[in-house]
Amino acid sequence: MIAPVKTSLSTAAVANAASAGPKYVHLKVHSAYSLLEGALPIGTLAKLADKLAMPALALTDTDNLFGALEFSNKLADAGIQPIAGVSLAIDFEDVQKPVGLHATGPQAKPAGCDGRLALLAMNADGYANLMKLVSAAHLGTKDGDSPHVGITKLAQHTAGLIVLTGGPDGPIDRPLADGQDVLAKPRLLELQKMFGDRLYVEVQRHGLEREAAVEPSLIALAYAHDIALVATNECYFAKPDDFEAHDALLCIAGGRYVSEDNRRRATKEHYFKSADVMVKLFADLPEALASTVEIAKRCAFRPKGRKPILPSFVTTQDGASEDDKLTAEAAELARQAAEGLDARLRINPLAAGFTRADYDTRLAYEIDVISKMKFPGYFLIVADFIQWSKAQGIPVGPGRGSGAGSLVAWSLTITDLDPLRFGLLFERFLNPERVSMPDFDIDFCQDRREETILYVQQKYGVDRVAQIITHGKLQARAVLRDVGRVL
Repeated sequence: MIAPVKTSLSTAAVANAASAGPKYVHLKVHSAYSLLEGALPIGTLAKLADKLAMPALALTDTDNLFGALEFSNKLADAGIQPIAGVSLAIDFEDVQKPVGLHATGPQAKPAGCDGRLALLAMNADGYANLMKLVSAAHLGTKDGDSPHVGITKLAQHTAGLIVLTGGPDGPIDRPLADGQDVLAKPRLLELQKMFGDRLYVEVQRHGLEREAAVEPSLIALAYAHDIALVATNECYFAKPDDFEAHDALLCIAGGRYVSEDNRRRATKEHYFKSADVMVKLFADLPEALASTVEIAKRCAFRPKGRKPILPSFVTTQDGASEDDKLTAEAAELARQAAEGLDARLRINPLAAGFTRADYDTRLAYEIDVISKMKFPGYFLIVADFIQWSKAQGIPVGPGRGSGAGSLVAWSLTITDLDPLRFGLLFERFLNPERVSMPDFDIDFCQDRREETILYVQQKYGVDRVAQIITHGKLQARAVLRDVGRVL
């Protein structure tokens, strides 16, 4: 869900704005969600931005939007405007690529990638396009290729997006650094045609030779074609003292040793600089500093979380209200659960000390709670794909976690444990006093789970089914082992 940013500036940001207005806004920040590349947890970013009186901040993690929602919420809570973005690899597929362009060395060009652009969402359409482009980058590339999108795909999703040319790893800087000026100009003009005044030529100064070498040509191209300049700093860590730790992180990611020279490395300047430091660094290009504030003002939306929206399990008449749908699903749940309990008890004996009346009373109680909490559709959907999987011979686990305490779940064959027999409590799974989405822990055979996912997609709609990611962190033992190895 997208909503307008409605936040009050933090105390530090208000003081800064009151004195002379914002001087600079960071637009190229990599959080820890730039996996094995960024070393800035989202919480740390919020604290840094507040401490340094940043009124806004953009997140441009590499190839993903994993941190967008957490970033949006934590920065808004801190009174700082969050700007959702991504650093995405682009293939200028219709432009001839000279042999040997970044073919070897630490800056080698991944397959299908002519450089990275930073894309920032200005509004709801922009954020929707960010999601489409990131999805295409991962799902539309061949096995073995790094995530990227072609320039044609990018051209289809430009609405609501601001684009920065990417700095030294961008598709404009790279050919300039390799003496391929003939490639830089047509690429820049193609981007200008696509984005108009939403294109900014990015200038970075981290003390790298390749940055200084191309800067004059970069600025000349921008001035010649009336494209605004923007000053950015690629932020990977919080302070200069974090450089060595970040360098070890890059070695862990690349399977290299710190002592090696021919590998990817950042500099001590890739830290989260204050506005004053950036103003001093780009004192000769005040318009590039002003562009950062201008871009922040042009971005006025942020992603917000929302409760799950379940597809309807039962078919109702057109125009039926939500209450009508809920009533129909509750009736269907009661019917299936009653029939399922009869089937279970024909095969399984009653639990010791319990009568059939006890089972019926427990079932009625659970159905009443489930219906009042408006979750009958959830139980029916889960039961549907589990029953289908079992009918296809796909191994399904017997159930684990608090969901095993539900008699309704046992009756619907979601679980295979009689909760009365084992003294399990339904309230641990679903409690009217703590309303939250129920969550069954279900194990499917790893060899055939794709069949179940495909079934759910076909029945309820591909646009209503998604898979989630689990992010792993380097814990203390792994850190000691990996850092020791790269040293």
